[in-house]
Amino acid sequence: MSTIESNAVLNRLPEHLKQFIKPQNYKDYSSIDQAVWRYVMRKNVNFLSQVAHNSYLKGLKQTGISIDNIPNMYGMNRILKDIGWAAVAVDGFIPPNAFMEFQAYNVLVIASDIRQLEHIEYTPAPDIIHEGAGHAPIIANPEYAEYLRRFGEIGCKAISSAKDYELYEAVRYLSIIKEAPNSNETDIISAEQKVETLQQNMGEPSEMALIRNLHWWTVEYGLIGTVTNPKIYGAGLLSSIGESVWCMTTEVKKLPYTINATYKNFDITKPQPQLYVTPDFAHLSLILEEFANTMSLRKGGLSGVNKLIESKALGSIELSTGLQISGIFSKVIEYDGKPVYIQTLNNTALAYREKELVGHGTKTHNKRFGSPIGKLKGINLAIEDMSPRDLAAYNIYEEKTVTLEFEGGVSVSGEIITGKRNLQGKIILISFKNCTVTYNNQILFKPHWGNYDMAVGKDIVSAFSGPADLSSFSLITHKPSSETVHVKKSDARIELESLYQQIRDYRNNKNRTISRTKVLEQLIEKHTNDWLLSVELYELAHMGNESKLCEKVLNHLENLKQNRPELGKLIDDGLKIVDEKVEI
Repeated sequence: MSTIESNAVLNRLPEHLKQFIKPQNYKDYSSIDQAVWRYVMRKNVNFLSQVAHNSYLKGLKQTGISIDNIPNMYGMNRILKDIGWAAVAVDGFIPPNAFMEFQAYNVLVIASDIRQLEHIEYTPAPDIIHEGAGHAPIIANPEYAEYLRRFGEIGCKAISSAKDYELYEAVRYLSIIKEAPNSNETDIISAEQKVETLQQNMGEPSEMALIRNLHWWTVEYGLIGTVTNPKIYGAGLLSSIGESVWCMTTEVKKLPYTINATYKNFDITKPQPQLYVTPDFAHLSLILEEFANTMSLRKGGLSGVNKLIESKALGSIELSTGLQISGIFSKVIEYDGKPVYIQTLNNTALAYREKELVGHGTKTHNKRFGSPIGKLKGINLAIEDMSPRDLAAYNIYEEKTVTLEFEGGVSVSGEIITGKRNLQGKIILISFKNCTVTYNNQILFKPHWGNYDMAVGKDIVSAFSGPADLSSFSLITHKPSSETVHVKKSDARIELESLYQQIRDYRNNKNRTISRTKVLEQLIEKHTNDWLLSVELYELAHMGNESKLCEKVLNHLENLKQNRPELGKLIDDGLKIVDEKVEI
């Protein structure tokens, strides 16, 4: 982290999120990369000034994002801190829970690589155009920024399935291989097929899959206003010069944004056939809260525990007393539709209000943890609701040997050592020695295993992804299965970059002695497929009223269009905006 400039917002980040941050390495951006950024921004700002939500252009100014230069993360952070946010660079896709958690801390995650010139209109890989020119400007709107933060806060608690993790890795690999220079077409097709196969065989969607849908149809591909007159605010549309135009046509169906969007899946590799329109940013938060009410985070219960078991990942439950149990859940015994006993594997930690209970971390509970849930049989009063006099009456008292029989059939027998209470005075944990725990004829805990700590709670009120206390577990575990590919540049590529740099230096008044005619001649002779530098040459010649150079460039571009018709629209769009001065 020593090479990353921090600020007050970033200083609040927990260590397990900092593991995803990498230096931006601004010097790695080539002159071609800068030209790609400039082309996309000039075209986008020109078009989006008509169709984007008014927060977009205002936000570009507020976040310090320039048309001519790829944003420097340090500069962005100095400006973003004024609106209570920050930005960090990462390597492509990061795990969904981590991405959401960054948002909860008011931190914008920016994939610092930039798309290749060949993918200038759209790339499935997150890049700095998508993040910096798409996400960053809109967060200057306070209502939207609060939605984004709240989304992260709720989203990072969503429970994933084991298949979600598999799909994440497959999508990450596809995004990397599609952007990698010299990728084998067969490998790309194979990676696309794997993503498609996984997407079609996900089974019952997890909470993370559902909330990811909401994220996609709002944060990434959202429209705002009315179905008949929508404006763009989603970053995926704001950063795609192809799809931002197409989405405004009648070919793309526009639907009112409701909770139903949760169940509409998306394909990251294709343009979206329909989009959702929110009337305003406040409506986004209403739908988010409506969805949150369906999550185990707020419902708990048997289904919440089962989701944690299916996820095979670190998660937590919270009992009605406020006691929180964090670990990898492996077993639940149910009775009459309710959980009556839960069990974790290996390291487990107990907490209250997100703070680990002293003496009840993973060092103490390093094998497994199990506890009954519910009321005692034949007693209408739950243990947590008993007064000291009630507890004494039922022998739930220090140094008393007692057998507690629960409604679900679990029995706990042993000598009580002590108990712990919450701030309201309710007992939340009872510790036993010489303890045996059984369910019917099955032994769940034996005396020689040591002391037994029994969680107290009549209900599971919440179940969510991750630990209750972040410090209870070592979360510095991120090792991506695939990393962004950076190949060694060929001599031809280095030479082409040099030509781009010469024109960039000329435009920026660093070197006005450069012969642009000579640059054009070298381009035509040695780099016949490049089109973007010719557009930049035309811009400079047009600004200087150099008709002969304009004519030469236009002739070359016309030949290019004849030989590569797929470049026609990109070239024409580039020439079109030369006459239109685009400023922020």
